Amino acid sequence: MATPSLLLLLADGRFPAGAHAHSGGLEAAVAAGRVTDLATLEAFLAGRLATAGLVGAAFAAAAHRAAKPGGADVVEVAGPVDVADADGSAAAGSAARSRMLAQLDVELDARTASPTLRTISRRQGRALLRAGRAIWPDAPFGDLPATSCGVHQPLVLGLLCAAAGLSRVDTATIAAYGTLTGAASAGVRLLGLDPYQVQALLVGLADACDRTAADAARAANDPPERLPAAAAPLADIHAEIHATWEVRLFAS
Repeated sequence: MATPSLLLLLADGRFPAGAHAHSGGLEAAVAAGRVTDLATLEAFLAGRLATAGLVGAAFAAAAHRAAKPGGADVVEVAGPVDVADADGSAAAGSAARSRMLAQLDVELDARTASPTLRTISRRQGRALLRAGRAIWPDAPFGDLPATSCGVHQPLVLGLLCAAAGLSRVDTATIAAYGTLTGAASAGVRLLGLDPYQVQALLVGLADACDRTAADAARAANDPPERLPAAAAPLADIHAEIHATWEVRLFAS
């Protein structure tokens, strides 16, 4: 059974998955003059939570669901389920899980308009997978799609949280929370903000983060193609511009 400490471990920015190297688009927003102080940082974080936070949390929760016994058989993910899939065997469960995770990967790709952000998500997924394999080697990581560029980070997070014994809501909470903390920390460095005030800002967003996680966990009951698709076109534009910079503090 999971303990609260495992939830804190996976939500910690010091978890060795490279999250500290990313600003969540804040660096480009600061350079564009759209985030300049605490108030505009709060607006940026609220918008990020409602878009990338909701989508990432829903896909992480859906991957968590796929990792649970029978979770991938609840919806039809790639045509009719084979008769052999109904026998509950480990092989059948793995096949169903692989199909669902593959479709989740495709659907998340479709919701990520920026090629740069797709690359970053998969790069972070590879880093998280390395850590996950070292800590939970028995997790069903072999059911993830075999792609040359890696798998999206929320899907790996969902499997990790399932392996740790965390709940679906816990999983969505970690994903949503992660979209806030990286950018908030970057705000201190990029804008020279008072870290105490930034932490107070995060406390003020805690209820919104919990609501987003709850919405995402409920949405994970739907088929992959019906998961949230909230978008932030300006964030996509900023990501493409940021990728052209020769000098930057953050990878994204």
